[in-house]
Amino acid sequence: METVHRLIEALMFASARPLEMGELVEATKQHPQEIEQALAELTEFYKPRGINIVKVAGKWEFRTAEDLGEHLTIEKQVRRRLSRAAIETLAIVAYHQPITRAEIEEIRGVSISKGTLDILLQEAWIRPKGRKQVAGRPLTWGTTEKFLEDFGLESLDALPGLEDLKASGILELRPGMLALSEIHPSQVPDQDNEQDDDWEEDVDEDEMEDESDFQLESIT
Repeated sequence: METVHRLIEALMFASARPLEMGELVEATKQHPQEIEQALAELTEFYKPRGINIVKVAGKWEFRTAEDLGEHLTIEKQVRRRLSRAAIETLAIVAYHQPITRAEIEEIRGVSISKGTLDILLQEAWIRPKGRKQVAGRPLTWGTTEKFLEDFGLESLDALPGLEDLKASGILELRPGMLALSEIHPSQVPDQDNEQDDDWEEDVDEDEMEDESDFQLESIT
């Protein structure tokens, strides 16, 4: 039986999916009753260990012990890509905060979709900074500590200057970027009829190539 035990262990360990009783019988060339006995003994043997043998939907497999689940969280690096609209909006907020949505739209010359701000809020890179004391008291936006952490900045004073933006190729002939170089939005072509799309629709294949410099590695 020791050989049968070891073979069952090896089969379940090497398999990418749970194994049926028939598969274990065929692989071990043993009677089903002997396999059932071996599985019962192995189940008891592994019960106090970090991995258990369990039966799910009539199939057998190794699983990590349920009580260890909280210790097995895995963090991995994933690459996140921002749309051009999100990049420009985040840059404008960073350089002009506190700033209202209407002021962002005036600088960019394009209406901001709700999806663009949602993405920046979801990443915790922007947050409300109070209301501007003008008619209508519109909400203003500013960056967060997480924005500084994720982009490796000590403070907002460490944001790149105009020459740095030009050298890196980030500064392009678009309203949002031109605004950072203190060129008035009236100097760029009229784009009042343009409007940002939501997150998924905002990035097409051409823009994804152009925005490769803005990929951010973050922990999820």
